[in-house]
Amino acid sequence: MKARYINPYTDFGFKKLFGEEANKDLLIDFLNQLLPQEHKIVALTFKNPEQLSDIKSDRRAIFDIHCENEKGEKFIVEMQKAKIKFFKDRSLFYTTFPIKEQAEKGDWDFKLKPVYCVAILDFTFDDDREQKTYVSNVQLKDQYCQIFYNKLTYIFIEMPRFNKQENELRDHFDKWLYFLKHLEDFETIPEILKEEVFIKGFQAAEIANFDKKQLDAYEDSLKVYRDFKGVVDTSFEEGVIEGERLGLQKGLQEGEKQKAEEMAKKSLQEGLPVELISKLTGLSKTGIEKL
Repeated sequence: MKARYINPYTDFGFKKLFGEEANKDLLIDFLNQLLPQEHKIVALTFKNPEQLSDIKSDRRAIFDIHCENEKGEKFIVEMQKAKIKFFKDRSLFYTTFPIKEQAEKGDWDFKLKPVYCVAILDFTFDDDREQKTYVSNVQLKDQYCQIFYNKLTYIFIEMPRFNKQENELRDHFDKWLYFLKHLEDFETIPEILKEEVFIKGFQAAEIANFDKKQLDAYEDSLKVYRDFKGVVDTSFEEGVIEGERLGLQKGLQEGEKQKAEEMAKKSLQEGLPVELISKLTGLSKTGIEKL
């Protein structure tokens, strides 16, 4: 039986819920569960998700969602599907863009607006941690574990660690994580999620409401998600690239080049190494680097 609702871990599904102007209130409600009172959001403005450095040698960054609130505070919101090398480095690199964009010409005192990077992870990145909490709030601290700088915050939500059942949900944030983790499996809206914000989320996520173009885009996004999960999760721990063994792409046919290039672009956005993308798509490393 086909799912009634989208998989929110896909690019399409995540942006359908949180990246559309019509559903901006869903993103505000979700983020406000994570933020301290002084940074609570009243209004959000979506910004260009593609950020280009002013230095040619620098890489570009492509965010899932890039926005700022009414006070100019910056938010990067990412759905990370699978483990990739140097994930923490990548998160740090991404936050340099909303920091640098605040620079003002002329006489400027370097005062910065807060920057938040919120990453919803479909994996655990610290398996050896003693404390099995599913939310990590990371800030820059000194040797005495005192906050040294409170305007740069990373919030990592490790979804596999969230295992609460419906009768164990204690607050609104628990309900959000329960909604995201089980959305694709729901056949009807559970009683505990019959609140205005979640009902709107279910309506946005219902596949029957999509037109053909949206449905095709979702199916493509779902395939990419499954391919990424199948390949990257198995290769990350040992650092061994096994794309050819899994046979995700055994060669290109004439009419498949465009699809391969589209998949390569999405893979680059996810931060996957060029070597892995080459094995997944059959494209040359040189061709991928030009995309």
